Amino acid sequence: MVKEWATVVRWQQGRALLRYGSSSGCGSCQAKTACGSYLLEKLGPESIHQLELEIAQPLQPGQKVEVGIPESSLLRSAMLVYLTPLLGLFLGGLLCQYWTADQLWVCMGGIIGGIAGFALARKIAAYWDIQQAYQPIVLQIGLPPDTIKVLHQE
Repeated sequence: MVKEWATVVRWQQGRALLRYGSSSGCGSCQAKTACGSYLLEKLGPESIHQLELEIAQPLQPGQKVEVGIPESSLLRSAMLVYLTPLLGLFLGGLLCQYWTADQLWVCMGGIIGGIAGFALARKIAAYWDIQQAYQPIVLQIGLPPDTIKVLHQE
């Protein structure tokens, strides 16, 4: 199970909007300028993400919730996203290679096959989106932020 802690942004009628950040260790290390992962993270999109889940228990903004997804579902999704377009690219190029020896047509066949692979992956992902195995589940719900009060004694 891949787990991540998220913060409640809002909760209305059994639906919670959660915000979570990337769990990368970047930022705490001293090798920032020499690290490829740090540079890629800075070039990439925002590291804050939002997720909307059904949670029957009333929640308060700022409350922490641990969500998880089975590793098998995550691996199947990654294989779908990366391997389906690659397989389409190879099959499209191979079919055009069999049909004609002209390299321009083989290249075009590969590009069309890759696009068809992306379209197929998108269709399969839309089907998987409604299946329960691919939905994140709530593992733990933390205490509301105003529950614990620390008193300083002098």
